[in-house]
Amino acid sequence: MLSWRVSNTLDTDFCIDALEEALTRHGRPEIFNTDQGCQFTSKAFTQVLEDHKIQISMDGKGCYQDNIFVERLWRSVKYECVYLKAFENGAHLRQDLKQYFAWYNAERPHQGLDDATPDEVYFNQPLTRAA
Repeated sequence: MLSWRVSNTLDTDFCIDALEEALTRHGRPEIFNTDQGCQFTSKAFTQVLEDHKIQISMDGKGCYQDNIFVERLWRSVKYECVYLKAFENGAHLRQDLKQYFAWYNAERPHQGLDDATPDEVYFNQPLTRAA
């Protein structure tokens, strides 16, 4: 997870904020893949990608396998964090998601990464998990 935001609307601004943070922190990818949600198909969002000369790839309706890695991430978020708690408010949700994503990236072993963490694989960061 490179950058994220939480919103209870279909507003585009929070998606653009997350995109711009990811670009600033991690650089420009060649391709950006999304589903066809209104946030991602908006002119404002696609303009950021075009301005950075990033190729846009959008999944077709019902094509969950086009974006299987992100779909699997959200399944993990739901079952390992969201469904386990009754959040008091949006601030509580954001706080717990912040902790979850830090754990997910730095400590949680991923079977698809030979039980390494994303930080170990993608950023060559040393193992931070308890042995």
